[in-house]
Amino acid sequence: MPNRIRALAAAAALALAGTVAASAYVPSVADLDAAARAVGNRRDIAQRIGESVFRTQWAAQVSQISANQLGHHLIVGIRVWGVKFHRPLSRDQFVNEVVALIARAFAAAPQAEEADLWASVPIGVAKGVVVSGDLAKPTSRTVFSVTAQRPENASSLRNRIASGGSGVFWDAGWAGGAFQASR
Repeated sequence: MPNRIRALAAAAALALAGTVAASAYVPSVADLDAAARAVGNRRDIAQRIGESVFRTQWAAQVSQISANQLGHHLIVGIRVWGVKFHRPLSRDQFVNEVVALIARAFAAAPQAEEADLWASVPIGVAKGVVVSGDLAKPTSRTVFSVTAQRPENASSLRNRIASGGSGVFWDAGWAGGAFQASR
């Protein structure tokens, strides 16, 4: 009988310890988003960037973070949706958000030498159209993109984006209707 009681007590203690350990960590929404939206051959780095990025709710929805390394070269990418912003944005506010997202990416991945950010909008496709695989029709198009090198400071990047300088693409139709007037 004492052995049975000892065994039951040990089992109860293990069950309690397992319950405490299991409930010790509950991932945040930012952690879950970072894991779900990380892609590339360096998902670990993409996820680390995501953990930083998803701590903030940006007006433009961040849909994907990528990190790809070839040899010693690490390139990171951030994709945002160019529609259904969480709050109205002026063009200047969008530029500031882009600069902040790129700064977060570089801060979370110190070994990254380049960060690309692009905004996409969905393209409607007819029912029955192939949207994945070798014969896939596109389901989105890029309406904004920028490439930033690590040495470029935030002020220079902001000015280059705002002026549509080298390495920046603005779709004129999208940019003309996506933003509210500056205040």
